[in-house]
Amino acid sequence: MSTVIEQPVEARLVAAAPRMPSIPAVLRYERSDPFAVSMTFPAPATLEGVEVCWIFSRELLVSGMREPDGHGDVRIRPYGYDRTVLEFHAPEGTAVVHVRSGELRRFLRATDELVPSGHEHLQLDLDHELAELMRGTC
Repeated sequence: MSTVIEQPVEARLVAAAPRMPSIPAVLRYERSDPFAVSMTFPAPATLEGVEVCWIFSRELLVSGMREPDGHGDVRIRPYGYDRTVLEFHAPEGTAVVHVRSGELRRFLRATDELVPSGHEHLQLDLDHELAELMRGTC
């Protein structure tokens, strides 16, 4: 069984212009980092011309699809029946994108098959991680 889930999604960039341009993005989930998901935008879709990756909690994505959530760099809220709004806040500015909620639900179902919600801690090898942190300290 794969330990990584990647799913391309179509994001619509909310801008001042009346037409929201569509930009590709990729959602990613890894068993080795079971609490996190990432959303990556390719270089041509960013102002800086470099690939941009945002990492946030899977729990934030789940709860933000039901009701507004997030207080930091990533904020998520439902928008109507079939859209979810993701806001990415950085010192350079804020990017607001709409994603079809069905695409997000499909992604979350796949992550839940890989690592069921509430069982993320079972994927962590805390003894190994602690040993890595302590290596060379004595």
